[in-house]
Amino acid sequence: MKKFVLITVLIILVVLGGFFYYRYYFVFGRGAKAGELNFFVQKGYIWKTYEGRLIQSGFKPQSLGGVQSNEFQFSVTDDKVAQLLMSSSGKLLELHYKEHLGALPWRGVSNFIVDSVISVTDPKTGVRTAF
Repeated sequence: MKKFVLITVLIILVVLGGFFYYRYYFVFGRGAKAGELNFFVQKGYIWKTYEGRLIQSGFKPQSLGGVQSNEFQFSVTDDKVAQLLMSSSGKLLELHYKEHLGALPWRGVSNFIVDSVISVTDPKTGVRTAF
């Protein structure tokens, strides 16, 4: 009887561990987004995380006669990427991201985690910096 309970508990732990990994650590998708950095902040009560919003413009609106903008909300875990984004507010950015199926509080509030900056373009001068 003890052996049966031990094997059952081990199977349950392995299944729960696999589910947790798949839900929170498995990279569901990778991609790149471009747009104007609206804001980038560090916030949180317990875990200080970096959160940002990129405004993508030029999409076709649902109604005629206007331009719709799309927001890309993301989190950043790397301090070097965060420092670069802190100094890039209002600039045009190309960001590389990973998409997870779930968010963890110490990783940020978004399922999209930006892991690198591809390029930064200053709209005033037109100068593009690639990384």
